[in-house]
Amino acid sequence: MDARQLGYFLAIVDHGGFGRAAEHLHIAQPSLSQTIAGLERELGVDLFHRVGRGAVLTDTGARIVEPARQVLRDLETVRETARSARGLRRGRVSLVTMPSPGIEPLTTLMTRFAAAHPLMTVSAESAFTPEEVVQAVRTGAAEVGLLGAAEHPRIADMRVLPVADQPLVLLSPPGDGPPPPAVVGRADLDGLRLVVSQPGSLMRRLVDDILAGGVEAHIAAEVGHRTSILPLVLSGLGHAVVPESWRPIAERLGARVRRIEPVSLLRVIVVCRAARLTPAAQAFLETVEDYVAEGARGRDS
Repeated sequence: MDARQLGYFLAIVDHGGFGRAAEHLHIAQPSLSQTIAGLERELGVDLFHRVGRGAVLTDTGARIVEPARQVLRDLETVRETARSARGLRRGRVSLVTMPSPGIEPLTTLMTRFAAAHPLMTVSAESAFTPEEVVQAVRTGAAEVGLLGAAEHPRIADMRVLPVADQPLVLLSPPGDGPPPPAVVGRADLDGLRLVVSQPGSLMRRLVDDILAGGVEAHIAAEVGHRTSILPLVLSGLGHAVVPESWRPIAERLGARVRRIEPVSLLRVIVVCRAARLTPAAQAFLETVEDYVAEGARGRDS
């Protein structure tokens, strides 16, 4: 067994079949099939059920995914440690983030990290729920996860680092009238047209709670990609409930942003494995820790 075989195995898992994996790896599909057949012979088990042109993991194959990712991650740790020892300071941070934390604080964190480690690369994959973030980190698909939730999660096998609390705000289309009040109550959403994300997010939960309380707002659009929310609000389609982190870019583009009271907080949290991080991931975590410490000093001053 070698790292190439494991990498090919994971490529099939990640890309949903032999054909797409071969395209991603830039190799011929027969070569990929031969490599996996050799791996199966060495292990003495079938890793995939061949179904027509597709491939479905066997039970054994599914159990091998996480150990395989960790093996490749450990090999990368060896390589990056050697690079750091040679003074190259190269490496890649593999992280996964939910959309709102992916706006901020990720922008600040990546900017600071790049300034301190200009030869390193940050690869940020997307997830839409805290559970997806945790699962990606747990299985080794990413080393660092950035999530937003109503409460701090309790995850026994991971390190959990609270980063920031972001109040939810009301995002409104640009207007020519007098400036609106800086704060609105939940009842002030009465009569508004709303652009919302699909069920499951804290933003959507607040809207659903407001509607359940008797406020007569109308959901004008429900979007799967939260990146669609700001353009739709700017177009005048409706208003939206979003985290405070959206404020700077929204106001620069002309939208109006108001705090909603009583306050609901999106708690931004970083999660990672408790041990065996690559040097690049460890350096990124140090950037996160500095960011958190700076925020604490600002609150104390």
